[in-house]
Amino acid sequence: MTDSDAVLTSVRRQLSLLGTAPGFRLLFFATLGSSLGTLLATVALVVDVKDRTNSGSWVSALMIVEFLPAVAVGLFLGPLLDRLSRRGLMVVSDLVRAAVFFTLPFAHTAGQIVALAGVAGIATGFFRPAVYAGLPNLVDEEQLARANSLIQTSENVSWTVAPIIGGALVAAANPHVAYWINGASFLVSALLLLRLRAEKLQGALAVSRGHLRDLKDGFARVLHTRPLLTVLVVWTIALGAVASTQTAQVFLAKDSFNAGDFGYGLIFGCIGLGLAVGSFGAGSWVERRSVGTVYAASILVQAVGVAAAGVAPNVWVSLPCFVLAGVGNGAAVVCNSLLVQRGAPDALRGRVFTVIMSVNYLVYGLGFVIAGPLTDRVGPRWVFGGVGIVLAFTSVVAFALAHDTERASEQVAEAA
Repeated sequence: MTDSDAVLTSVRRQLSLLGTAPGFRLLFFATLGSSLGTLLATVALVVDVKDRTNSGSWVSALMIVEFLPAVAVGLFLGPLLDRLSRRGLMVVSDLVRAAVFFTLPFAHTAGQIVALAGVAGIATGFFRPAVYAGLPNLVDEEQLARANSLIQTSENVSWTVAPIIGGALVAAANPHVAYWINGASFLVSALLLLRLRAEKLQGALAVSRGHLRDLKDGFARVLHTRPLLTVLVVWTIALGAVASTQTAQVFLAKDSFNAGDFGYGLIFGCIGLGLAVGSFGAGSWVERRSVGTVYAASILVQAVGVAAAGVAPNVWVSLPCFVLAGVGNGAAVVCNSLLVQRGAPDALRGRVFTVIMSVNYLVYGLGFVIAGPLTDRVGPRWVFGGVGIVLAFTSVVAFALAHDTERASEQVAEAA
C-alpha cells in the first residue's frame, strides 16, 4: 500500500463514523452549522463595532465578552451541566443565540451590540462544554478519538473558511446579513439536537449535594485526577503563551515582514489550515500512539512552528511555519478533550470541562493584557521566540504528567 492509499484509508475510516453513529452525526452537523455561523458573524460584529465607534477600546470590549462569560460559567455554574439535561441546555443555548443575532440588526449603539454579544457568550459557555461532556456517550470508547477529531476539524475548517465568507458578505452588503444567517444556523442546530434523544448525551442526572458542594466536587476532581490536572496545567500555560502570539501576529506581518493586510490574512489562513490538518490527523495518531506521547509531541511541533515563524526572513517563508504551528495546536486540542473525557465520570464531566475551560480562558485573557505592552517593548520577533521556548517547556511538562497518567492507568488495569 502506497502512502497516498494509506492516507485515503485513514480518511475514509475517520469519516465512516458519520455513517455508523447516527447520534454523533446529528451532533457533528449541529456543531458544524453553529460554528460556521458564529465565525461568519464574528467578522461582522468586529466591523460593525469598529465602523460605529472607530475605537480600539470598544473592539477590545467585544472580544472580551466573547470569551469572558465562559470563565463565569465554569467558576460558578458548571454543575448545571451535570444536574440538568445536556441536550436541553444545548437547545436553549442555541435558541438564545438565535434570538441574540435576530435582534442585532435592530441594535442602535455599540453598547447594545456588546451587551448582546455578551448574552451570546454566556450561551456559548454552556453549549461547548455540553458538547464535549456528552460526546463519549454517543460513540464506543475505541471511536472516541476519531469523534473528537471530527468535531475539532469541523470547528477548524469553519475557522478557516467562515471569516472569509463573512468578510465578503459584509463588504458586499452589511453586517446585518451575517447576523441573520448566524441566527438561522442556530435554529438549524437546535432542530438537529431535538432529534437526538436526551439520554444519548447523558446517563442519569447527577444528584446535587448543594450548589457550593457541587462546585467544590468539580474543582476537587480536577486537582486530584492526573489526566485532568495535566490538561489544566499544560493547556493553561500554552493558551497564555498563544495569546501573546495572536497579539504580536499583526505586527509581525505588517512591520517585520512588510506584508500588509494581505500577508496578515495569509498567516491567518495558514494557521487555520494547520489546525484542520492537525485535528483531523490526531484521531488516527492517538490510535497508534499513547495520548500522552501525541500530546507532548503536538505541543513541541507547535513550539517549533512558532519559533521558526519568529525568525523567518519574510512572510512567504513564515507561512509553512504557521501551518506547522497550527498542526501542533489542532492535535493538542483533540488530546485535551480525550484526557478530560477519559479522566472524568459522566456525572462530573460537565462541571470538569467548565472548570478547566474557565481557568484556560482566564489565563488566555491575561495573556492578551500582557502581550500588548510586551510587543511594544521587545518587538514581535522576540515575542514569538519567547513563546516558542515556553511551548517547548510546556511539551516537557505534558510528557511528564501524561506519562505518569498512563503508568497509573496501567497499574489500575493490572490490579483489576
